[in-house]
Amino acid sequence: MKILLVHSDFIEFYPVKKAIKSAEEIVQERQKIEECLVVFTSVEKNDEKDFEKIASNMASEVKKVALDVSTRNIVLYPYAHLSKDLSSPDIAIKIMQIVEEILKKDFSVVRAPFGWYKEFNIKCKGHPLSELSREIKADNEPEALKNEENLTSSFFILDTDGKMHKIEHDGKQIKGFDFSKHPKLEKLCKYELAKSRVVDIEPPHIKLMKKLELVDYEEGSDPGNLRYYPKGRLVKSLLEKFVTEKTIEYGGMEVETPLMYDYEHPSLKSYMNRFPARQYTIQTPNKRAFLRFAACFGQFLMTKDATISYRNLPYRIYELTRYSFRVEQRGELAGLRRLRAFTMPDCHCLVKDIEMAKSEMLRRFELSKRVQEGFGLTIENDMEFAIRIVKDFYDKNKEFVHSLVEKWGKPALIELWDQRFFYFILKYEFNFIDALDKAATLTTDQIDVENAERYGIQYMDSDNKKKYPMILHLSPSGAIERVLYSILEKAYMEQKAGKNPILPMWLSPTQIRLCPINDSLIPYAEEIMKKLEENNIRVDIDDRAESIGKKVRDAETEWIPISVVLGEKEKSSGIFGTRIRIDGKIHQMTLEEMIAMVKKQISEFPFVKLSLPKLLTKRPIFVG
Repeated sequence: MKILLVHSDFIEFYPVKKAIKSAEEIVQERQKIEECLVVFTSVEKNDEKDFEKIASNMASEVKKVALDVSTRNIVLYPYAHLSKDLSSPDIAIKIMQIVEEILKKDFSVVRAPFGWYKEFNIKCKGHPLSELSREIKADNEPEALKNEENLTSSFFILDTDGKMHKIEHDGKQIKGFDFSKHPKLEKLCKYELAKSRVVDIEPPHIKLMKKLELVDYEEGSDPGNLRYYPKGRLVKSLLEKFVTEKTIEYGGMEVETPLMYDYEHPSLKSYMNRFPARQYTIQTPNKRAFLRFAACFGQFLMTKDATISYRNLPYRIYELTRYSFRVEQRGELAGLRRLRAFTMPDCHCLVKDIEMAKSEMLRRFELSKRVQEGFGLTIENDMEFAIRIVKDFYDKNKEFVHSLVEKWGKPALIELWDQRFFYFILKYEFNFIDALDKAATLTTDQIDVENAERYGIQYMDSDNKKKYPMILHLSPSGAIERVLYSILEKAYMEQKAGKNPILPMWLSPTQIRLCPINDSLIPYAEEIMKKLEENNIRVDIDDRAESIGKKVRDAETEWIPISVVLGEKEKSSGIFGTRIRIDGKIHQMTLEEMIAMVKKQISEFPFVKLSLPKLLTKRPIFVG
């Protein structure tokens, strides 16, 4: 279906005579509709296959444009001249009727009669959104999403000895491999073979992110777009800084690129049909655009314009996208695990050939391992490995694939494709298994064999000839929001196992809480706080009129790593009763020992100052 949308001061029309025998029976009368969106419509032959879906999609698009131009009046106007491949009149009328009924729920709708020659006058408003054209399809998803849904794969477990074990799901369990020593790998396999991403039980991290005043839902936005309270913003900024610093140390050149791109740009349009993601689309004053769902677009367009020699390879370019956007399905949205707006560290690398690609990928594997360990996530206890690979590439590069699994140190899931569906020939993933046995991809890296040519990215080789490189796509951490989800889910699982849940010291918004036993000791607490802050330690003071027991218990509830009681004895002796949350014990320490203990845990990580008031009585309560 093709439609032309004209935002008008008015349209006036009069049905003169029937154009076809099956024209609608009407009373011939002149109608004039003021201030309206006129939707000229041609229903096409292909629309007959799924006319109800076509009608629904058309109604959605018309509603969106009507809201964009702020009109409550819509005129549906059959207009055969937009297409040469028209549907049957019966189907066209049905579609127009369905669209009319849908839109009537929210708008005042007039439908011009079908099958009549009509005289009409129209006055277009002439602003940037006043004339728009659209092509409506039953299925507006990118080609890659369709491929992904129809993708057939063979699944294997590759053990550290290089043996492949074919696995299958019989509806109850995974057969083909003994998972007795690898229960989380079995959970990953069940999750992957089930192909369901819907979350029907609330993940436990959602209560934790609210209770700790980190993150919350925002009803005033689109689902999957969250609000971050001061503590949450602090934690998120630290995660962002850490990943960025490590990627720059690896050699990534940090850049910044736009959030939106032209929907009709030939390279971008082609790429979108090779990447399995649903887009947010918007109408700018100049063009139809989409919000990026990865940093690839901007980095590739920037790299296309760069002068690159073989001496510059490997060429590493990096961006922390705040934000990337994907229109994930409602049933898949769950707290921090899967979002529509997310922060993705994205590092691309141009390499000369497959040998350089393999060498670079091993380096990036080590970078990713260090990053995840910095978050407190380990290969041994928290993550499972998956490799998705084209069979032909695997057959020619078995030794390399096996070396990745050897580096991982335990068996991995292998998804083998008989043919290449997407732009990459190999992708590996670090997967976190949460408290509901759902898998979430963190780190991922890919070998891309298409996009250099698609975008016109070339380098000058040593023989003075321009050539297309291969491109590696790495997110060392995965989405920052998903990292926080993993940390919180791990803390919940440790709590279920009898441990005290805690954030890593460097990520804890307050690292030390000072608890004076009465108001007279608050000035002394402020002296201690100043010395701690001089050592880049985040500290606050519980100056509330509460018992010391209540203050310590509340510090525990907030997951404060260290709480210190301050009384006259501590002031005179310089020895402090220091409660360490991770072991639940009270340790006698000097201030210097306390500082040394904290600095040992945070010295390798970035630091951000606490943006909340230092005195608890001065703080607002965001949740509760």
